[in-house]
Amino acid sequence: MKRKIAAIFAADIAGYSRLVAEDEEETLRRLASYRSVVDDFIAKANGRIFNTAGDAVLAEFPSAVDAVRCAIDIQESLRTRNMAYPPSRQMSFRIGITIGDVVERDGDLLGDGVNIAARLEGLAEVGGICISRAVHEQVANKLSVQFADIGAQEVKNIPTPVHAYMVAMRREDGTYATPQIKKVAKAAPAPNWMWPLVVGVVSVVAIGVSGFLYFTKLETSKDGSSSVAAVPSPVVTASPSPTPTTAMKAPMPMPTPTQSAAAAATPSPPAASGGKFSADSVPFISDRARGFLSNEYAASNDYKAYALNIAGFSGTGLNQPSEEAARNMALDQCQKRADAAQSPRRCELYAVGNSVVYTHGKPPMPPQPWLRHDATTEHPFASKDFPMVRDATKVRLENMFAPAAKSRAVALGPGGQYFMTLGAPSVDEATRRSLESCGALAGVACMVVAVDDNFVVPIPTLLRVTGFFHAASNSSIVADARDDVVRKLGDAMGWNAVAVGTSGRPGLGLKAADEQTAVNAALADCVKHDSDCHVIAIGPFTVGPTN
Repeated sequence: MKRKIAAIFAADIAGYSRLVAEDEEETLRRLASYRSVVDDFIAKANGRIFNTAGDAVLAEFPSAVDAVRCAIDIQESLRTRNMAYPPSRQMSFRIGITIGDVVERDGDLLGDGVNIAARLEGLAEVGGICISRAVHEQVANKLSVQFADIGAQEVKNIPTPVHAYMVAMRREDGTYATPQIKKVAKAAPAPNWMWPLVVGVVSVVAIGVSGFLYFTKLETSKDGSSSVAAVPSPVVTASPSPTPTTAMKAPMPMPTPTQSAAAAATPSPPAASGGKFSADSVPFISDRARGFLSNEYAASNDYKAYALNIAGFSGTGLNQPSEEAARNMALDQCQKRADAAQSPRRCELYAVGNSVVYTHGKPPMPPQPWLRHDATTEHPFASKDFPMVRDATKVRLENMFAPAAKSRAVALGPGGQYFMTLGAPSVDEATRRSLESCGALAGVACMVVAVDDNFVVPIPTLLRVTGFFHAASNSSIVADARDDVVRKLGDAMGWNAVAVGTSGRPGLGLKAADEQTAVNAALADCVKHDSDCHVIAIGPFTVGPTN
């Protein structure tokens, strides 16, 4: 065993048991997706995950600054991802961080440092970060964030109170929240003479309650009117990151699209089963396959079915002796094609006869135009510069996308999801298909990042890309300035950058010839009406420190 001092990071999901109870499969899929984001940020911040259990993550960092900066990046990134879901289905982490003496055994860490980090995580607000005084002393003058002192907190199984601070997360209106956490007060022990009295009172109450329940049961059982409402199971897609669905739970109404974040394109509502089949509405497939559906499939009057998956593979069953035979033939043909191409996506029935049975609806798509060429910002594709993905994905892009035949396109989602379409007949088709499939994976609209040999959006290199930038909902910008930022960015071509200071007043660098000029202009504009300015966005991306 080896003893050392380390910054310990503890995180878990608030309300995880409820999320699992409402929709286990969807929650587990999203947990895997969110964990990939968390793991990626920890690795980039030089951290090491030493233990996991269910939704919990324990990691060590070489410094408190690295740990807190990583926690902030994680919470900001996951908050953006949560915008795609109604409040009842959002998956938010609590994070606690301390510096402590720990013992390393077989790669795991043990000791008070780990226990205190876990207790601090329990004090954190949903989507928030709670740190110990030791961590605060290390980071207070090194990170441009604010802290709220919540004093000494008495926590379970820790003999002495832990002095804690909250990282004050910025509200939507640009102000900072100041958490008010009550200290846990220890109750004074009851005098010995009171115990007989307490036992007697409890016994009398128990007898009274039992009698009431007994007679209540007799009354309700006379007419058999007591009933339990059956709750139907939610629809679950086979893809790893489906368009979000919400478990039905009476009497709560289903959320409307307007309740989603205004920043992202609103996902299309699912098409109702039994809708009339139209070849023009089928997602993911090539234009050639769409032509087949418009002609051969539409003309067939016998038992028929059509199956597809989000990677664009499809299968058809025509002129079959029964509906079941048509279904089986379409699914079997589609799955064989997908398996031959080593696609991990499962095929599903889209249509039976002339009726749509596909329940996931159209994938969310961004507004058109999907692609705008700008010679100022376009530059040759390089997989090492591809934003928001892991190194393994960059290797895959280098080996598959870069050498593939034209036309090809790759779309990126706000949580790091991506999808590439290779060897399409046209750029338009490659663009459409990559956006549709990526949207189905992400559950929100994606963005085309590269087409053929070029990046077609500005790719920041001066700062690290952390997500998609939506000025209308960005909490770093004071609320009354967001519309002005949206208007000024508008159709501004070239390199654009946004900076903010401590009060959230934005500075803009617009239509610059290069990234550095845009950044300098944004900072110069920001310091005119704010202090401690830093860049939060370059082009279509939010950005943060490189280390």
